Formats: sequence, C-alpha cells, structure tokens
Amino acid sequence: MAIVGIDLGTTNSLVCVYKDGKPTLIPNSLGEYLTPSCVGLDEDGENIIVGQIAKDRLISHPELTVASFKRFMGTDTTLMLGTKEFTAPELSSFVIRQLKEDAEAFLGEEVTEAVISVPAYFDDNGRNATKLAGQLSGLTVERIINEPSAAALAYREDAEEDATFLVVDLGGGTLDVSVVDAFDNIIEIVSVSGDNHLGGDDFNIAIADYFCKENGLLVEELSNEAKAIILKQAEMCKIALNSTEPVLMYANIEGKECTAALTNKKLVEVSASLFRRIEVPIERALRDSNLTVNDIDYVVMVGGSSKMVSVQKYIERLVGVEMKSDIDPDKVVGIGAGVVAGIKARNEEIKDTILTDICPFTLGTNIINRAKTEDPLFSPIIERNTTLPASKMGTYYTVSDNQAKMVFQIYQGENMYCRDNLFLGEIEINVPKNKAGEECCDVRFSYDINGILEVDVKCVSTGETKSTLILNKNIKLTEEEIASKREALSKLKILPRDEEVNKAVLARAERLYTEVYAETRDIVGANISRFLEILGSQNDKRIRRARKEFSEFLDIIENREDSFDVFMRDFDFSDEDEEDDY
Repeated sequence: MAIVGIDLGTTNSLVCVYKDGKPTLIPNSLGEYLTPSCVGLDEDGENIIVGQIAKDRLISHPELTVASFKRFMGTDTTLMLGTKEFTAPELSSFVIRQLKEDAEAFLGEEVTEAVISVPAYFDDNGRNATKLAGQLSGLTVERIINEPSAAALAYREDAEEDATFLVVDLGGGTLDVSVVDAFDNIIEIVSVSGDNHLGGDDFNIAIADYFCKENGLLVEELSNEAKAIILKQAEMCKIALNSTEPVLMYANIEGKECTAALTNKKLVEVSASLFRRIEVPIERALRDSNLTVNDIDYVVMVGGSSKMVSVQKYIERLVGVEMKSDIDPDKVVGIGAGVVAGIKARNEEIKDTILTDICPFTLGTNIINRAKTEDPLFSPIIERNTTLPASKMGTYYTVSDNQAKMVFQIYQGENMYCRDNLFLGEIEINVPKNKAGEECCDVRFSYDINGILEVDVKCVSTGETKSTLILNKNIKLTEEEIASKREALSKLKILPRDEEVNKAVLARAERLYTEVYAETRDIVGANISRFLEILGSQNDKRIRRARKEFSEFLDIIENREDSFDVFMRDFDFSDEDEEDDY
C-alpha cells in the first residue's frame, strides 16, 4: 500500500510517488501529468466528470461544470452542478479520487494515504477542508504540507550549496511567499506570507473585463456561456503573451464579432491593482524574516501563473536577484509533495531530510477591551512564523470582583480585534470568587506540524486543568449576512471615534498592527487601546491633542520598518481597480 503526494491546485492538480530513489510524477488516463481541477456532471446528472473533459465542458455546459472551487475551501459556500449542490471539499474529493485511481493504475497497488499540499496562507478552516476532501475520496490524510515548503524540498533534493532563497508561488487562485534557509540536510522555512484570493484567475478576469470594455459589452447582460467563452479566450491570450506579442483576442459573442489587441504592457495596465498586491506578501515575508533583499541568493518561481513574463519582470525588479524556474513551475509543488510522501514512508534515501515548517497565522485568545467591553481584543500566544511544533503559554487574570469562571475564545489571525480574526473554538474553566486580578489561569497552546491545536487551561490557585483539541469550524459570514450587519451598524449613533480623521488614524494604526511583529506589535496595540480610551471621553480638545501625538508615534513606527523599494520604470500602472464581475 503506497503513500502519494498530491498537489491539489486551483487550476490543475497532480500526484507524485517517491519511487526508485526519486520523486516520480504519475500520468493520468490521458497521459498528462496535470489534471485540470474541474468537475462536472453529465446530462443525466448521474455521472461525475473530472479533469480535462470537464474543463472542455466549461463553455458548452457551464451550468453542469465548475472550476476554481479551491477558492472556497474552508467556507460554507456551496456550488451548483445542475440541480445538485456541492461544497468545495466535496468537489475537491472528486479530483483527489481521480488522482488516486490514476496512481493505483500506475503503481499496480492500492493507495491508502496521501500528503496533500495547501497554500501556506490557508487558515485552519482551509486546511481542515483539504483534509476532509482527502478523507471523502477514501484516503488517509495525516500530513498537510505548505506549497512553498514542498517547492523548497523539490529544489533542494539534489542541491549541495547552502542558500537562502525566496519562494514565490503564484497559482490559479492563491499567492504564497516564503523565505527559506537551506543548509546540509535541513530545510528551514523562516517566514511565510500570502494572499488567498490572488492568482491567474484574477488576471483572466482583468483581461476579460478589458475585452468587454473595448467591445462595448455589458457583463451583466452576457449569458453564462458568453462569459465562459470570454474567460477562456482571456486565459489563452494571457498564456500566448509569454511567447509573442501583440496578441489579438477574438470571440464571437452572441453573433457579434469582437476583438481586442493585448500586449504585456497593456496587461500590466489593466491588471495594475493585482500587480500591486503581489508586492505586499513579499515585503511582509522579508520583514518577518528580519532579512532584506540583499540576503536573498535567488528567487524560486512556482505555480503556473508565475510563467507570465510580466509577473517575472515585476518580481525581478522588486527583488533584484536571480530568478529560478529550473523545474516546471506547474509541477514543482507536486514533486515536493512526493518527496514528503517518501520521507513519511521512511524511504532510505531521504529519511534523514529535515523540513522545519512554521505557523502561518498568529494564534491567541480574547481579552477585555476596557474602552468597549463588548468588543474584545486579541491577545497573541503563538506568533505567526513560529517554528513548529510549538508550545507557548500566557497568563490571564480575572477582570471583575467575584468572577466565578473564565471563558477563553480561541482565534487565528493578525488583527487587533477578535471580531476580525477567525474563531476556532472556546474553553471554559471555573475560578474561585475573589477580587478582580487576584485569580489567574495559565493558557498553553500546543500546535503541531499538521496544524492540530491543543489548548490547556489551568487555574493557578486550584490546580484544576481543562484541555481541548480545537476542531476547525467553517464559520464565515455570507455576503447577505455581511450586508445585513453593515446596514445595522450604519444605524448606530456616530461617536467621535467614528469621525473621518479619527477613523483614518485608527485604520493606519490597525494596518501597522498587522504588519509589525512581536514586541513592536505590543507597543502599537497598547497605544491603540490608549487612543480608544481617549476617544471614548468625547473631549474634543483632548482627542485632537491625542490624535496629533498618536500620528507622530505611528510615523516613528512606520519609519523604523526597513524601506522596500519598488522599481517599476517600464510599468505605467492605471489607477483603476479590476471589477470582479465574472
């Protein structure tokens, strides 16, 4: 019984096994290594269609076919195939099941277990959904590997020199950036960052939107079939620009012949906001690693969308070091996942390889917000980019007289307020009634390399201990719920804190809170709390003085961070944002 590595991608997926001393990619029934992550139903609604066939039916049978569902992993979003409703894990399980059958046909034996790659910036819900997809396909999934970590393993398998390098993984729907330090047989992931909603699909949409504007087409009036045709043509033009330009995009839309010329320069122009978003994770990953671009030996390009010439030039100008794409960017994560499968199977050739991974998000608990008690603050316990496995502890005190219990809500994220982070679960413990601050609990978080979080809470005075294994939950507001909440909030009385200038200062402070690290975060958080208290006083003179001082403080914090120069001499960005209407 074999263990395989699976790259479950937004656009394509593939499977790999460690065999005969090397990772070996497994072809599908069409003889291809890449299986499109598309799923459809036949006309009778009885049979599932997976891969290239389903992709080909996206245009002809858009109501029976779906792609890019990886973007919904870890949410409660459901997708329709005809009259049948599926979740993202269920659709992903069909892809995994197809890969499992291909592997069994290739190996001539049963495949029972898989290591599956995920974007490094997937939260707990996304990771849990990926494991669920594997389980629904009939596989045991004990190990989840971050995609950039898998890519690093693939590149380091035959490398002998020590190196510090940047892995930029731009796939169909996600962007991951990792700083990697490799020496001897050790591959250490130093920091990660990313954007779970940025990938090749977004560039397709930007091109399609440009095409519609050039031809006077109104997106909202187009049929699903017409939209599918335009998106398909947009993808083809995007790929063609890697080898030639200009490219003429052509489509017959409901009897009208439509054309638009596209160059790499025009692509950058119509995708300006997307290119800007690439910069943010690179900057954060370098900052969190305490390194600069001068410390980076080279950049490893991963993911199909990293093949875009405009993307390569942009990143090259950002970082200014050698770009590597020796291994096909579409296949490198799958190869790395196969290496991890070999390590897990204790394969002799690689059993001593050590891969250290990190926690991509900060984990913590709620604490009281004295300025607004109903809006608790987030107290980090395990900081992002902590090497796994990790065990950290924080001590928390009662906040009111005669308090009989303490309730710890567990969150994942980088934001100051609990409401803006991902809720994972809670644990409650009794404490003796006493004066405020006289009783306390030690809260220990233990987080393993597979993303399993165990929380232990101990009442210091009684010795009582409670433990829980945090089970991931898909808790995500729908668009309707968000709209309803926004409408309800708009009816609330506006206090001085909500004045435009105060909101601007708070927004800047909260942005910096998510960007800075460790000790600096504590300082920023303390000053935000102080400013909020002053806002609550509704004393205009006091608020103006505090705002001025707070702004000067933020200037100091922001200027302390290493500057990250972006050289875009040849790129003329447009100020227009892409409209995600597709």
